[in-house]
Amino acid sequence: MANSSKNGKSGNEQAPTRRRTFLQGAAAAAALTAMPRWAQAHPDDFAAIRAEIEKRHEESVKRLQTWIRQPSIAAENRGMNEGCELMMQMLREAGFSGVKKMPTDGQPGVFATFDAGAPKTLGLYFMYDVKQADPAEWSSPPFEAALLDKPALGKIIMGRGAVNQKGPEAAFLAALHAIRGSGKKLPVNLVFVAEGEEEIGSPHFPQVVRQTEVLAALKKCVGIFMPSASQGLDGQVTTTLGAKGVIECELTSSGERWGRGPRKDVHSSNKARLDSPAWHLVEALASLVSPDGNDPAIEGYAAKARPLSAAEKKMIAEAARRMSEADAKKLLGVQHWVHDVSWEQALELLVSRPTVNIEGLVGGYTGPGGKTILPGKAVAKLDLRLVPDMTAAEALAALKAHLAKKGFGDIDVNMTGGYDPTSTPADAVIIRVETAVYRRGGIEPVVLPRNAGSWPGYVFTGDPLRLPAGHFGLGHGSGAHAPDEYYVIESSNPKVQGMDGAAFSHVEYLYELAQTS
Repeated sequence: MANSSKNGKSGNEQAPTRRRTFLQGAAAAAALTAMPRWAQAHPDDFAAIRAEIEKRHEESVKRLQTWIRQPSIAAENRGMNEGCELMMQMLREAGFSGVKKMPTDGQPGVFATFDAGAPKTLGLYFMYDVKQADPAEWSSPPFEAALLDKPALGKIIMGRGAVNQKGPEAAFLAALHAIRGSGKKLPVNLVFVAEGEEEIGSPHFPQVVRQTEVLAALKKCVGIFMPSASQGLDGQVTTTLGAKGVIECELTSSGERWGRGPRKDVHSSNKARLDSPAWHLVEALASLVSPDGNDPAIEGYAAKARPLSAAEKKMIAEAARRMSEADAKKLLGVQHWVHDVSWEQALELLVSRPTVNIEGLVGGYTGPGGKTILPGKAVAKLDLRLVPDMTAAEALAALKAHLAKKGFGDIDVNMTGGYDPTSTPADAVIIRVETAVYRRGGIEPVVLPRNAGSWPGYVFTGDPLRLPAGHFGLGHGSGAHAPDEYYVIESSNPKVQGMDGAAFSHVEYLYELAQTS
């Protein structure tokens, strides 16, 4: 049911002040005494938009529920056309014009514009695809979009894509509806681009961005912005000045291609006289890293990795001082960092170290009981994280050259997705704007050189656009790529914003950008 919750209360029976409170406690006092210039000049506009967000709360939640209930899983080619059409419909309803489906060699992208006649234009990046979900692992069906009560957080929406990224993106659309619904004019123009393959490494997104009309529109932008739910449980946010690049690939060892071992599964008694493609793959994988599995050992792989600058090390030292090591370990369910390094060193590794990671291994029989076979094929799924000034093309070439040199040239390497790392200057206008909005809400953001995760921002930060790109948004959610993914709708934590507060943070962001030079 749309309004179901663990204690059986409907959304209408919850204390309405939860969702009506945008900036609570100390944050509220800070916000009200330091309103942005646009709000000081037009206090009625400020109040009208806030009131419109409150008025449209149920509408905004239902929009998000509808979106989550439409599966859009690129890895399974499930619901992609329907998911794309639904997002395009939501864009039109929010005021975008010229909404176009952009065909690619894979799943379609979307391009749209919102011309407000404003002096400045902001680029906006969305993704409409989500990760796979096994219903057996979830406490609530992943595509039901149930509203539930979560202790210490308030009312949440649970479902695949709730926080990554449909919740934050829906909060941004709610902001546009509120501005227009209150009779106000959007303070900046928007250029919108979206893809449906982010969760499989964005293999075809460049085909969207590099079309002539899209490039021409993006060249007018001051930067690119992606909505996010940036708050932790303590209300704090982290601003990242870029992200690692990534290569997702499959390594396949087969008797057929190797020329040794069986071409198909055979009885395991034959191991006495036959080579094993599975062991061949294991040996190849072991050659990619140090004996403990922690340091890449691919020759030339990290040759261009840029060392941390003094300024970046200073950022990390300050982040280590302000962030909780105990909370980080608890969240990850670990007791030690690699090599038993310190908290500050762990953060340095997180943002500066290229990685070689095994996502999964598949080979032979993995069902109940035993099955005495010698597999004819084995597959490893890897992801390699890249830092500036590495490139995906050079890293992939280094991987293939390494395998060939070590005697594993027969192993097939299939790159399924990936892209280069990104970097954005700390003084870029979009970074200064998000910092100003956070501070006005009583939040001093932690700043890190880059996110250890990846997103296809390289198409914006690299040639030919060379635009700053980043993420912004109040609100909280968790469980991306995991069971029981959620996004906070009505917060009971005074330090964390619900969906209405997240929507209002986007209003502030747009108006702050309009007045920032």
